[in-house]
Amino acid sequence: MSEKMDDNVYSSIFKGQGSYGMVGAVVVAIAVPLFLSVILVGKKKAKERGVPVQVGGEAGFAMRNSRFAKLVEVPWEGATTVAALFEQSCKKHSRERFLGTRKLISRDFVTASDGRKFEKLHLGEYQWETYEQAFERTCNFASGIVNLGHDVDTRVAIFSETRAEWLLAFQGCFRQNITIITIYASLGEDALIHSLNETQVSTVICDSKQLKKLAAISSSLETLKNIIYFEDDATGRDLDSSGNLSTWNVAPFSEVEKLGKRSPVLPRLPIKKDIAVIMYTSGSTGLPKGVMMTHGNLVATAAAVMTVIPNLGSNDVFLAYLPLAHVFELEAEIVMTTAGVAIGYGSAMTLTDTSNKIKKGTKGDASALGPTLMTAVPAILDRVRDGVSKKVEEKGGFAKKLFSIGYKRRLAAIEGSWLGAWGVERLLWDVVIFKKIRSVLGGNIRMMLCGGAPLSGDTQRFINICMGAPIGQGYGLTETCAGAAFSEVDDTSVGRVGPPLPCCYIKLVSWEEGGYTTSDTPMPRGEVVVGGATVTAGYFNNEAKTEEVFKVDEKGMRWFYTGDIGQFHPDGCLEVIDRKKDIVKLQHGEYVSLGKVEAALMTSNYVDNIMVYVDPFHNFCVALVVPKQQALEKWAKESGISYEGFPDLCNKVEAVKEIQQSLSKAGKDAKLEKFEIPAKIKLMPDPWTPESGLVTAALKLKREQLKAKFKDELQKLYK
Repeated sequence: MSEKMDDNVYSSIFKGQGSYGMVGAVVVAIAVPLFLSVILVGKKKAKERGVPVQVGGEAGFAMRNSRFAKLVEVPWEGATTVAALFEQSCKKHSRERFLGTRKLISRDFVTASDGRKFEKLHLGEYQWETYEQAFERTCNFASGIVNLGHDVDTRVAIFSETRAEWLLAFQGCFRQNITIITIYASLGEDALIHSLNETQVSTVICDSKQLKKLAAISSSLETLKNIIYFEDDATGRDLDSSGNLSTWNVAPFSEVEKLGKRSPVLPRLPIKKDIAVIMYTSGSTGLPKGVMMTHGNLVATAAAVMTVIPNLGSNDVFLAYLPLAHVFELEAEIVMTTAGVAIGYGSAMTLTDTSNKIKKGTKGDASALGPTLMTAVPAILDRVRDGVSKKVEEKGGFAKKLFSIGYKRRLAAIEGSWLGAWGVERLLWDVVIFKKIRSVLGGNIRMMLCGGAPLSGDTQRFINICMGAPIGQGYGLTETCAGAAFSEVDDTSVGRVGPPLPCCYIKLVSWEEGGYTTSDTPMPRGEVVVGGATVTAGYFNNEAKTEEVFKVDEKGMRWFYTGDIGQFHPDGCLEVIDRKKDIVKLQHGEYVSLGKVEAALMTSNYVDNIMVYVDPFHNFCVALVVPKQQALEKWAKESGISYEGFPDLCNKVEAVKEIQQSLSKAGKDAKLEKFEIPAKIKLMPDPWTPESGLVTAALKLKREQLKAKFKDELQKLYK
């Protein structure tokens, strides 16, 4: 979501408000809280969020959620499977809005100055189906897939971008106890072939864009018999040009629904222990692994998350746009379904009014929907922050100073420095500055759910202030159904992921080799190990890897060894501080934590992405850096540096030196050791995207792929 921010939105942020004008607003905004804050605000006693607990298995320091003495496994009695939960929720909320999709009015193409063509979409308002209507369609699809000839004892793969039909197909398969294979739409050919063949998929459900991909690998697919595709205005064109589809039985989604409506089939419902999903991780190394999730796993995480989102219900609207093939988005939508929330579907490319695929004058998904809740990965929030900061910087002068004053005052408010923080002053700053900024995401956001990777403290604070919403930062893995820890809305700290969710225990186990032990002071540290109802059944067809990281203790509880290093704060909140695989040793024995160093260096204003690399036969580290194009080009213009295109600028000695100095400053500010700061860097002009195979769908680095692709560049840095 490399969005450009709306000039009109930001140019109007700093205009005078009401009869007293800008100066009056500023005087009142500062004077009133100064008068109120003569009363000192004493420090409150820290709230207990997690408490120590005695558990089985390997010795360590374990915590549970302080609000629940027993682990939560279901949202209510009788909802032990995803199928049961969905049916009961649809009946409970039958008349409420459920699934919303925007109508495509027109599709145009514009040509840039360099000759490249870009697709632009004119999208209409959201059109809604109720829970009752969605359940009827789900039942029809469940019957239809049987009538089409799918053997219910074989598996179905969903290979599509996020959309309403994805969820309908997902739930429909469960009514026949069919195990779903989830596959990222951005997955490469080799990984796609591996995923479909390993699980012996007989039916693929996909969007029309994926038909060509399947046709191209048809000779390599061993068990595929049926393809069901989601229709859109491009379907006919794609079918005509897709080639080898005659190999399979191909049917549109709507026809499968009609088949089922004409000839209903009795449901074949699952039980708690049945495998619901085999989720193929995007894989930061090698081929993706299939994680086997039971119905009980998925339900337990949903039940637990519902306890930490306040007032969740049918008054909420959720914006769904992240990949449903990722456990974070999938669990979020199961949570919303359980609570009767309306779900409006969009995409990262149409999210805001100025998104890449939105036609000028057309509302983005957030503006059209006005969501109260949405998920985000840190990379997206970083870009929102960068976009707002860029517009503020461009305004300059008084507007920039006013924003700076308002931001600092609101920051002090959040951190508890001013009594007026949540009263008069907040309202004034919101009217003067932040209300217009919030309109970028629809203006109604009351909470954001963030996961998939660590979120920087600066970005968390920026979103808190500019969007006026708390961020529920979650920690979990595909292997724990996204359920491990979740920060609570009244916790204003940064850098932590909250206490254990009430569906699991979190235990720290000493890692002596890395120097992390549960006896460390001032906080116990060690490898993060998760136990409880969310811990999955292991890796499909990979018993050796399963036995390596999944353990069952003497009480029968299942534990997953995450490979992450964490520490528990005194209030029971977890902070993830390192990762075992990211720690490498230099020639003279110093350890470098790649993830920690990269997180620190990402604070440089020039860095869009970075991979730190260590050759164990040397005593320094190096880095590949993807610069922020606008920031570097602005510097070049101000410095009088001439260049021919961005790749040429990235090769300029002056540009490398400028970014090197910026990284050095960021490293020193983060108190990195000298050997942790890259001694040499290479600037990479092309962004790293999931489509390029260099980052995962959650935008995490794929180190092995990056090292392989840029092997020569890395070797040159050590010469």
